[in-house]
Amino acid sequence: MMPSTVLAKIILLGSGLLIGVAPAICLCGENNPRQAWEKIAPCFSPPKQWENRYGNYRSPLIFKDGTPVKTAAQWKQRRNEILADWQSMLGQWPELNKKQKLEILDTKQRENFTQHRVRFEWIPGQRTTGYLLVPPGHQPKPAVICVYYEPETAIGLGKPLRDFAYQLTKRGFVTLSLGTTEATAAKTYSLYYPSIENAKVQPLSMLACASANAWYALSNQKQVDKDRIGIVGHSFGGKWAMFSSCLFDKFACAAWSDPGIVFQNDRPSINYWEPWYLGYHPKLWRKRGLITKENPAYGLYPKLMKQNRNLHELHALMAPRPFLVSGGSEDPPRRWEALNHSVAVNRLLGYKHRVGMTNRPKHTPTKESNEIIYSFFEYFLMQN
Repeated sequence: MMPSTVLAKIILLGSGLLIGVAPAICLCGENNPRQAWEKIAPCFSPPKQWENRYGNYRSPLIFKDGTPVKTAAQWKQRRNEILADWQSMLGQWPELNKKQKLEILDTKQRENFTQHRVRFEWIPGQRTTGYLLVPPGHQPKPAVICVYYEPETAIGLGKPLRDFAYQLTKRGFVTLSLGTTEATAAKTYSLYYPSIENAKVQPLSMLACASANAWYALSNQKQVDKDRIGIVGHSFGGKWAMFSSCLFDKFACAAWSDPGIVFQNDRPSINYWEPWYLGYHPKLWRKRGLITKENPAYGLYPKLMKQNRNLHELHALMAPRPFLVSGGSEDPPRRWEALNHSVAVNRLLGYKHRVGMTNRPKHTPTKESNEIIYSFFEYFLMQN
């Protein structure tokens, strides 16, 4: 068998499979990366009508003082500038707990995997309960964190076609399913630090902080290869997964299912202005819904609008880590105008096929769109 260090440098030009920019993986065994790539390859090139179109988004390859970014070294400086800028706007996270462990509350066998109900402190002073699903075998495995309104759906005990943890575990991944169960029941949805009365961090960023703590809790599991941990979520979970992976660079890759990857004020589901996302303000909260003169947005969001900021800046922080947008009604093909900016950053760094998108007419995931998500993780995380 060819050593993986050599395999990672080979470019199979005849098949169109670019392995030179992919992780070191073996083309053998049950999870075949070649087959996975054949499924996902078309998603990593924009349709011709959206090629080299960048919309009205300001290029992340320009420093704040107007200087263009022309080298990888300059991009590192520019990346730090973007991250520091957004951290300042979103609020600084409390210190992450790098040594935490998952407390196992109970265990049961399901089909050919083990399901643990677990608990850990995901933000200071607040513990959450979720599910750790572990496939058989003793060798450290790739893992994916799955986020949603509550943790039961992703393990197959909720709405159909959102069972990411269950499906990925059957494919050989360790998965950790998390959700904001109590906040969802209270219709506050998110996480507020240090309190809902006086949050110092935008709630969507605090969800990302919780995911970073979850990464440490999961990476400390002996069954997990800490260098191969991804994150996925749909809708609310898609926003959560996007902010988590962009703001915390230890996630190896990410899939975002129809979150609305950029701001759009006329779509009620792309509602970053709400107080549980990026428009936090003390209660009484604004009436839920679109921004109007009678029902304005408050907090950070209108400031972002005034400064013409958008989320493509955060997408660029992923480079060269791969990500997939599983687009539905909120993320149509036109989103390539934003994604092309991340493609340009990866091109500067010498990488191809790091930014992908699928499209479906409706918000709800489909069997076909989910299969691309699973193949995406198999290709970029799975090793045999």
